[in-house]
Amino acid sequence: MTKAGSLLLGLLAGHPLMGAGLTVDHVTAAGKDVHAMQRALEAAGIPSEYGGPHANHATEMALTSFPDGSYLELIAIQAGADPKAVSASPWHRCMEGNAGPCGWAVRPTDMAAETERLHKAGIAVTPPARNGRRRPDGVQLEWETAQAGTGNGDFFPFLIHDFTPRDRRAYPGGKPTTTNYTGVVKVVLSVKNLDAAIAQYEHAYGLAAPRREEDKAFGAHLAWFEGTPVVLAAPDSSQSWLAQRLDRFGELPCAFILGRAAGNPGNGQHISWFGKPVAWLAPDTLGWRLGVE
Repeated sequence: MTKAGSLLLGLLAGHPLMGAGLTVDHVTAAGKDVHAMQRALEAAGIPSEYGGPHANHATEMALTSFPDGSYLELIAIQAGADPKAVSASPWHRCMEGNAGPCGWAVRPTDMAAETERLHKAGIAVTPPARNGRRRPDGVQLEWETAQAGTGNGDFFPFLIHDFTPRDRRAYPGGKPTTTNYTGVVKVVLSVKNLDAAIAQYEHAYGLAAPRREEDKAFGAHLAWFEGTPVVLAAPDSSQSWLAQRLDRFGELPCAFILGRAAGNPGNGQHISWFGKPVAWLAPDTLGWRLGVE
């Protein structure tokens, strides 16, 4: 049977293609000091809100939420953190190395169904684990997450489902932090082997072949699965910054791209990715790559 025939049978059997359901819940950038990260993001023109410490005694976060419901999370080592808890965090190298982009999450409509689908597709997936944090205003948030692949949203996104109302997590101030951007529209994942990474995504999410480009300024060969936020980026040489990042942190997000809201003229020089202009926001100030298209 052809791949197209198999995918059609999957639809008829009640297992919808999940590529269209790769809805970004949030993306995460890691650093040592969350308040320093907030100041750098503010200098790049994007406000954020402090969200409080996690219950793991290791991390704390701030966020910038957008009108489409997605948000950018800044995660760092909390004040007075338990060193053992920090070492146990899967993001400890990224936080200590001020890596910036380090993970991403999607919110499936049915957590149990999606974990079962991934399992049947041969993708390693953990049972959902409960977690939470208390906002600075005292509001308690509770959710569960399931890790796919190697885990923690590095290559495949992790899954998240809220027990408390999601708006309390995404909109601590009761509304989007900023309306100058629509939300997170692309997650750029650094990969060692582009063809192998493409095959893994095609298999896991039933995706059609991606569009390919090369961006010499970015130092990468790119592949975008149209209709999804997923862009894969492989170094175009061993001297590329991307190759050095892969050596240091492994395969995980290396950049995020936001959608520009109507009326936001933007600034900076634009490049073109897959027919759309992209501008990188103050990379020297941020220390990592955040784009706008």
